[in-house]
Amino acid sequence: MSAGAPASAPARPWPTAVRLRASAAYWAPLLPAQATVLLLCAPADAGAVTAWGTVAPADAASAVLVVCCGLRLLRHRARPLSRTAALVLGAPVVGAALATVVSGDPAASLPGLVRHLQIFVLVPAALLLTLRDARDFRVTAGSLVLLALVQGGLGVHQYLTATGASYMGHTIRAVGTFGPLDVMGMATVVGCGLTAALALGLAPAPNAPGLLRPAALCGAAALVVPLAWSFSRGAWIATAVAVGVVLSAAGVRVVAGVLTVLVALAVVLVGGAGVGSAALGERLASITAVADAPDRSVTDRYALWAAAAGMWRDRPLTGVGPKQFPAHRDGHAPLGLSSGGDTAGAGVPFRREPLLSPHNVYLLALAEQGLIGATALVGSWAALLVCGLRRLWRVRRGAVAGWCGGGKGRGRVKLGHAGRGRVELGRVDRGGLGCGRSGRGRVDCGLVAVGLLVWQAVDFLSSDIGGPSTVLTAVLLGLVGWWALEPGAVREPESGRVPARCGT
Repeated sequence: MSAGAPASAPARPWPTAVRLRASAAYWAPLLPAQATVLLLCAPADAGAVTAWGTVAPADAASAVLVVCCGLRLLRHRARPLSRTAALVLGAPVVGAALATVVSGDPAASLPGLVRHLQIFVLVPAALLLTLRDARDFRVTAGSLVLLALVQGGLGVHQYLTATGASYMGHTIRAVGTFGPLDVMGMATVVGCGLTAALALGLAPAPNAPGLLRPAALCGAAALVVPLAWSFSRGAWIATAVAVGVVLSAAGVRVVAGVLTVLVALAVVLVGGAGVGSAALGERLASITAVADAPDRSVTDRYALWAAAAGMWRDRPLTGVGPKQFPAHRDGHAPLGLSSGGDTAGAGVPFRREPLLSPHNVYLLALAEQGLIGATALVGSWAALLVCGLRRLWRVRRGAVAGWCGGGKGRGRVKLGHAGRGRVELGRVDRGGLGCGRSGRGRVDCGLVAVGLLVWQAVDFLSSDIGGPSTVLTAVLLGLVGWWALEPGAVREPESGRVPARCGT
C-alpha cells in the first residue's frame, strides 16, 4: 500500500455471523434452565448422598440458574417480582423457617430448610424471572418432553433386556438413569413429559410447524409404554388425572378425536409390546385392593402415614422440624412397620434402604412443619392452581371470541367479545397476533401449566421429596408460576408491525 493511499475500511462481519451472535445472545439467559432439565439425564451417583441430601448435576445447574438470575436483576436493577408473585412464592419460607428455628435440633434441620427453599421458592422464582415470553416457556416444556423420551427409551430397554430394577424377583422395572435408589424418578419424568406433550399437541401455537401436533401426540402415546413398565401406581393415577384435566380444558371438540388416536396408539404400542403381562396385571389390580388386601408396601405406607399424623398431634403448630421425620418415626409408628425396603438391580447390588419419609408430601409437611408450614405450602400451590385456571379460562374465552386473519399481508380482527366492528391491521406475523388482550396462541402454555400442577398435586399423595429427580418439581412450579403470576404471560410480544389501535 502506498503512503498516500487511504486506509482500507475494516471488514464488516458477514450477516450470518451477526445472526449467530444475536441468536446466542438471545438464548444465553435460558441455558441454565435448559441445563437444569436436561442434566437429569445424567446417571445417578449413589455416592453423592451427603448430609445435605442427594447432590446431582441438575442441582448444581439449578444453583447456577438462581445465581445468574440474581446477577441479571442486579445489573438491570429491575423489580424482581410483583407483590402477588412474591406473596405466593414466598409463603413457604415462613413455615419452613419457623419450623427450623423451633426444631429440637436446628442444626440437623438446616439442610432440610435449604432443600425446601431450593425446590419450592428459589428455583421456581428464578425460572419465573428467566422466562421472557411464551417462546421461552415452550422451549422449556419441550426440554421436559425430550427428557421424558430419553429416560423412557432407556426404561423400555431396561424392561426388554431385564436390566432394570428388581420387581417381584425380576429385574424388569424401568427406572432410567435414576437407578433403584430413586425408583420413582423415571416415572415422575415420564408422567410429566406425557402431560406436557399432550397439552402441546392439543393446542399448538398459531405459528408452530405443521408436524408439531402429530409429533407431540405420538410422543405422548409412546410415553405410555415406559410409564406402564415403571410399575408406579402413584404416577399412573397422577397421569390419568392430569390427562383428564388437560382434555377437559382443551374443549369438547378435540377430546373425542384425541382420545381415539391415543387409545389406538396405546393399544398398538402397549399391547404389541406385551405390557399386559402378569406382573403389570397384578400391579393394576393392587390399586383397588389397597383397602381389602394391601401388599407389604401399602401396609408400610399406612404405618408411615400414622407416624406422620402422630408427630403432628404432638406438635400441631410447628411440627418436629425439617428432616426430623426419621428421628421421630419409631416413636410414633406401629410395630408392624418394616425396617426398610429392598433395592437391587440396574447396576446396584442388593441393599436395604431405610424408610425416611411417609411417602406423602402433605403429611410430611404437616409432621415436620406443622399446621403453619403445611398451610403456607399447600396454600401457595392452591393459589397457583386458581390463578392458572382463571388465566386459562380468560385466554380460551378471548381465543374463541376474537379471531385474526393470519398469514402475511393485511387482515381484519373481529372483536366478538366487544362487538364494536372490525379493525384494520397492517402486517401481522404468520400465525396472527389477535388484538389487544385476547392472548390468542397462549392456550398451549396454559394447558401445560395446569396439567403439570395437577399432576404434581396428585402425585404428592404418594411420593416424597428426595433424590435427583426432585429438582424437576422446582422446574414445574417455575413454569406454573410464570403462567399464573407473570402479567406478560398473556400478552403477545411485538413482532413486525402490529395494530396501532385496537377498539377494545
